[in-house]
Amino acid sequence: MANLLDHFAAAVDRHPDRMAIIEGTDRTITFQQLQTRAHQLARKWHHKGIGHGDRVLLAMPVNADLYASLAALWSLGATVVLPEPAMGLAGLRHAARSTRPKAFCASGYFALLRVMVPELWGLRLLVPGDGRGDLPAAAVQDSDVALISFTSGTTGQPKAIPRSHAFLMAQHDAIAPLLDSDTVERDLVAFPVFTLINLAAGRTTVLPNWKMSKLDRLDPKQLSVWICDQQVTRALLPPSLCEKLAQCTEVGALHTVFTGGGPVFPDLTQRLRDTANLNVTCVYGSTEAEPIAHLDARDISDSDQQLMTEGQGLLVGYPVERIKLRVRDDEIQVAGAHVNEGYLDPAHSKENKIHEGAIIWHRTGDAGRLDEQGRLWLWGRLGSDVKTPMGRIFPFAIEVAARQWPGVTCSALVSIGGRAVLCVQGDVGHLSTWRKHAHGFGVSDVNHVNTIPMDQRHRSKVDRAELIRRVGS
Repeated sequence: MANLLDHFAAAVDRHPDRMAIIEGTDRTITFQQLQTRAHQLARKWHHKGIGHGDRVLLAMPVNADLYASLAALWSLGATVVLPEPAMGLAGLRHAARSTRPKAFCASGYFALLRVMVPELWGLRLLVPGDGRGDLPAAAVQDSDVALISFTSGTTGQPKAIPRSHAFLMAQHDAIAPLLDSDTVERDLVAFPVFTLINLAAGRTTVLPNWKMSKLDRLDPKQLSVWICDQQVTRALLPPSLCEKLAQCTEVGALHTVFTGGGPVFPDLTQRLRDTANLNVTCVYGSTEAEPIAHLDARDISDSDQQLMTEGQGLLVGYPVERIKLRVRDDEIQVAGAHVNEGYLDPAHSKENKIHEGAIIWHRTGDAGRLDEQGRLWLWGRLGSDVKTPMGRIFPFAIEVAARQWPGVTCSALVSIGGRAVLCVQGDVGHLSTWRKHAHGFGVSDVNHVNTIPMDQRHRSKVDRAELIRRVGS
């Protein structure tokens, strides 16, 4: 079976002089140059003793050298360990303790961490540079573990997820149809996995020119200028960045937006569509299974809008073709070639996997339902439902609806002391109206808050634990 390295090599043959990556610093690299760079690194690190089965912890800026390093290490048969970036130094230390790598691959100030972090002491240091000698023969097998990455850790310690080369190809095959285009595109990409898909397809990737760790500080004007200057035609962004995009008055040649990594509310998709008539595709998935479902915003009917306003949840569309999906006891469960079968720690697999013959079902932890058309609706995280006089409801039932209320910019339903409390960020002058609407859902406690805390990864999911700590204290 072909792997991502094979597809990348074919893309180099087809488009050697096409721009592969445009960095946030405006530095560019062609497909041929990126392949040459990967070969140089492979030679150098081969002579450093890196070979088949070795685990290499990687910490680098998101730039061309990051992807050249991935290709180089994979060509040597090594496993790349990617720490959870939202956790910062704690994520790096957790990754080192969990996987016990042989080497630490880093560049710039990241390389200094080797002498500062005890878990990195004694590891071989790999830094980008030229390598001489013959290129080692490829030693990649489909079953070899290509990546070990981590869940976001929003419900506990991040779980280590091993991904084989066969798994990455299955994920490629599931995502590629969504990104396929008959024309030459220039994609602004904020999700590293989509850059891998683009490199395999021979498509140009424009990287962000802002810090992903500080998305809330990004000026929409900066986003607009970057899109226009780089002649971006499509954008793959989390909802938090789409909120910035919806404020841009000029988007140049941009015509399509793919968004996910957090709930994509219907008012946001409508604002994006109103911005230069953008096409919007919402993608639902998780770290363990990406993608699960997708929705073209043009397919949201007036009836769908009404159901979301009435509290039926968040529509996320049809499951992708290459996945099995079912709902058991309100929980969405999935299986398929691009759904990971287990974790590095067997205890985590026991908690989150269901074995039924040859099928391994992944428990997403998300609650929802399938409608009569076979489309998926989300309600929120399993266990996040709260008790009201009208019965128990999940957060999205009211949060999706609340986005349509006057003055609301964000909301979150939580349980505090056994009471259902709706926290609302927005114009407090509408508080009485919010309380009236919330009463229709059986929620009598409505609190205005200045800011609703969001997750550290994409700033697109409510950090409910932190919100409860703030409001309940």
